Order: sequence, then C-alpha cells, then structure tokens
Amino acid sequence: MMGRTHALTGWCAGLAVAPLVGASSIHQAIAFAAATAGFALLPDLDHPGAGASRLLGPFTGALSWLLRRLSAALYALTKGPRDERSKGTHRHMSHTILFAGGLGALTMWGTRAGGWYAVAGVVLFGVLLAADALGDWLLLLAGAATAWWALTASAAGELQQLTGWLGVAVAVGCVTHCLGDALTESGCPFLFPVPIAGETWYELRPPAFLRFRTGGRFERLVIAPLCLVGALVLVPGVIAGLIAFYDQLFAPAAA
Repeated sequence: MMGRTHALTGWCAGLAVAPLVGASSIHQAIAFAAATAGFALLPDLDHPGAGASRLLGPFTGALSWLLRRLSAALYALTKGPRDERSKGTHRHMSHTILFAGGLGALTMWGTRAGGWYAVAGVVLFGVLLAADALGDWLLLLAGAATAWWALTASAAGELQQLTGWLGVAVAVGCVTHCLGDALTESGCPFLFPVPIAGETWYELRPPAFLRFRTGGRFERLVIAPLCLVGALVLVPGVIAGLIAFYDQLFAPAAA
C-alpha cells in the first residue's frame, strides 16, 4: 500500500479500537487514532527510502539501517526450505505480528514509566509520521486540535489516562500496516514464525483476483476514498451529528 493509504487505514482502525480500551472522550480518541495512523507507517522503516526512515534524518536513518541488519540476520537464521532467496530486509521482521506486539509492549512500558509526557511524545511522533505521508496540512490541524484540547479539557489528565493503552495503538497501527500489505500482490509474512507450506516467512495474501497493485487504480480510486470517508465518520460524535442533522432537515413540519 501507499503511505497515505496506510495512514488513513491506521486512523480508521484507531478510532474503531479507541472506545474498546477506554479512550472514550473525543480528545483521547483522536490522540489514540493519531498514534495509530502514524505507527501504521512504521513497519516500512525497514526500507531506506521510506518516509519513516527519512523522517528525522540521521536518527531514523540509523534506526532503519539497524532494523534492516537485524531483519536480515533473523531471516538467514530462520528461513525454511521453501522460503525465497532474499536478503530478508524489506517486508520481513518489521512486518510480523511479533514485531507489532513487541513494539506495543515496549510502548506500554515506556508510557507507564514516563507518564503523560511519554504519551505526548508517542502521539507527536505518530503525527509527524502521518503528516509525512498525508501532507504538512496535518501539522496545522494537529496544532489547532492541541489548542482546542487545552482550552476545553485537562490535556495532561486525559493523556495520563492513556498511559499503557497507547501501546495498543502502536500495535494496532503496525498490524493494520501488515494487513494492508497482505492485500497487495507481494503479500506479507504476518504470521512468522508459524511454518506454512514449508515456508517460515510465508507471504499471506488473498486469492489472485482479490489482490491489488500498490499505487494502482483500485487503491487510488476505491480503497483510499473509502478510507477517507471512514476517517471522517468514525470520529466520535460525527455519526450522531449527521443523524440529528438529517432528522432536523427532514422532520415533518409542525401542524
């Protein structure tokens, strides 16, 4: 998938999951979804040309280099008899459920230890990742949302309530990325190290007629617009507001 599609699907997934972990207020749901949208791009840190790898210059570049080396070593150590000949870098270690769970657990521990400051840092990093894919306008929107939050709620208190649970947002973002890649022609070794058909790194993908090419017409004209609609209607209160507006617009006139 393209970066912007990953970010949009991550945002939608975050808004859907937020109420399940107790992020019930609109402020918390948006912070949770912002992290999920950003971390839906992080698995591509294993590619030197990805936005995640270039985001913070030498810092994320070094992380990308290290991740590729670790992924290649893990692939060489664990590949099965029918696994393809590959360097084992892109779409390998960082595109697995183990990576998603491990990064989520690390984030959960870090935010519990660091409190709302750590939560704010994770959310900010998520916003920067998402803005790199969707455009700088997102930074302006995030700034306006932060000012609105500060005026209408206890920002520190609500962020404090997300400590721990933000690890779920990070994990969901990574899982969303993997599921999106699994729908493409290349597939994704999401279930590593479960051996399937003699392969330790079996690329999960749907039947051929359901796959699509990354950046192709189906993704640009069907998936991305659907995700954009979902990104709007899943925001807490939007559906209820639309229903109320519809009822008011078409309510029968008083006698």
